Amino acid sequence: MEDSQLNGRIFLDIVGRRRSMREFKSDPVPREVIEAVFAGAQRAPSNCNTQPWFVHVVTGDALEQLRAELPSKFAAGEMALDLPYDGQYDGVYKARQHASAAALYDSLGIARGQKAERNQWFMRNFSFFDAPAAAFFTLPTGFGLREACDLGMFAQTVMLGLTAHGLGSCPQTALAFLANVIRPTLQLGEHEQLMFGMSFGYPTDGAVNQVQTERASLDEVVTFHS
Repeated sequence: MEDSQLNGRIFLDIVGRRRSMREFKSDPVPREVIEAVFAGAQRAPSNCNTQPWFVHVVTGDALEQLRAELPSKFAAGEMALDLPYDGQYDGVYKARQHASAAALYDSLGIARGQKAERNQWFMRNFSFFDAPAAAFFTLPTGFGLREACDLGMFAQTVMLGLTAHGLGSCPQTALAFLANVIRPTLQLGEHEQLMFGMSFGYPTDGAVNQVQTERASLDEVVTFHS
């Protein structure tokens, strides 16, 4: 019983420490650590064990090429997605979205009316928040909602693995807006479609990395039947 309680506390500690980091040190992440994290994530569940995911991990010169290219392409409006994005929310979901943005920009000292400063910060998505590594998650072409859920479970396992190794991460839908640029640079095959990207590395102690967004209470999302 003591071992199970200890394991439970360790797991919940890792879950609690995982949050989106948006400022990274330049220190490279050792290849063996990256391989250990992604190998562990291969244990993530999927429908009928289909494992419908591919990942492209990018570092070094390849990452610097994207870091130099993506911001200008986005600013010029040269965008195309592999998969549709409908990010329109109402009610409590819109309220949560606004609260998340408020928490982020408050940590940066950027007021709601400072649109230029907010846009400048958003553009940091395309330079990977200075992270030394990024991963791009793709879904096999022709697969749909159920397989996308599988990919999400895989990606969450990756993020928990990174946290357990003292690393931070930030999953970024924004990177999928430039699939037209990323595809040829990484030579993605026709058998895969870009879902999202993720910056990762060793996080700084900056204020932006201390942001913890609110979570709904248990009774808002869980219904017990007995």
